[in-house]
Amino acid sequence: MIKQLFFAGASAISLSVMIASCSSGGQQGPAQGQAPQIAVKTLSIGSSALDHSYPATIKGKTDIEIRPQVSGFITKVHVDEGQHVRKGQPLFTIDQVQFQAAVDQAQAALASAKTAVQTATLTADNKQKLYDKNIISEYENQLAKNNLATAQAALAQAQAALTTAQKNLSYTVVIAPSDGVVGMIPNREGSLASPSMVQALTTVSDNGEVYAYFSLTERDLLDMTENGAATLQERIAAMPEVQLRLSDGQIYPLSGKVATVSGVIDNNTGSASVRALFKNNNGMLRSGSTGQILLPVNQDSVIIIPQKATYELQDRRFVYAVTDSNTVVSRPIEVAPLNDGKTYVVTSGLNPGERIAVEGVGVSLRDGMKISPVEAASAPTAAE
Repeated sequence: MIKQLFFAGASAISLSVMIASCSSGGQQGPAQGQAPQIAVKTLSIGSSALDHSYPATIKGKTDIEIRPQVSGFITKVHVDEGQHVRKGQPLFTIDQVQFQAAVDQAQAALASAKTAVQTATLTADNKQKLYDKNIISEYENQLAKNNLATAQAALAQAQAALTTAQKNLSYTVVIAPSDGVVGMIPNREGSLASPSMVQALTTVSDNGEVYAYFSLTERDLLDMTENGAATLQERIAAMPEVQLRLSDGQIYPLSGKVATVSGVIDNNTGSASVRALFKNNNGMLRSGSTGQILLPVNQDSVIIIPQKATYELQDRRFVYAVTDSNTVVSRPIEVAPLNDGKTYVVTSGLNPGERIAVEGVGVSLRDGMKISPVEAASAPTAAE
């Protein structure tokens, strides 16, 4: 009798535990058949501000190759690579001995020519007086005049030779043709420099302003001009300022302006070269650097959706539209190729006022599934 009472009590306790367990398990999720809560977004008209990016190469406004105009050994290098120089500042000195000697010789020849002219002048004047008194013949008088003309020509030749010698001497000091930054210097003291040398002595880059060169395809140019509805010059003048993304990902603080577009399309690349001008007051940008030009593209009256609300199937993009009966229906859409990595600009397939699911896409949602929609902006707990 005692054993029967014990087993009956144990059974009752086990039954109570099972009932409590069932009750506790039922509180962990919605009741069977209840539609899951899914965040949705009601579509509206908005505006989009995105950037087209184009690889760019930076060049100084002027990149001048420095080449010698006379031959000789370099005796002094006055600057160093990367140094800022001013127009007229000495860069290199070439051995001046032979050129100074040429100047001295030309000066001596000039002095001799001047003396010869003075002598020929005295002779011609004296002959003229004798001729006027009929003492000498016209032939002797004319001969004296010819000798004077010859001496004067020799004097002019000597003056030209001195000018050439002095000019060549001045060429032995190679100066900066403009303000800028000195590039690589491959030749140092003792190296032979000549006008025919293949490699320049250095390059001076005027980096006060720099050009960023990038390329636009033929299609880009047609889109820009709306297939000829406007001229390219008009579109360039109306283009907004552009930004420059540096190689480290930072945005250059000063905006630039597209200045020119090449009139020739490269047959090999199918693109035209475009040049944007940037101020470079602090010298941050250097000739030869690389970056990306960011060309702004502003669109008004467009529908923007989160990328997470879409999925791809056979190279097509779809969303789950929510019907009035709260049923999700798969719908194909088309989006603009340009995006910011988080959203898409819808070009067709959706209308303002419609709702789309922005949660569970590609994971838990299925075509024809019933949901309990909650506006995404006001349902953080549902998303969690």
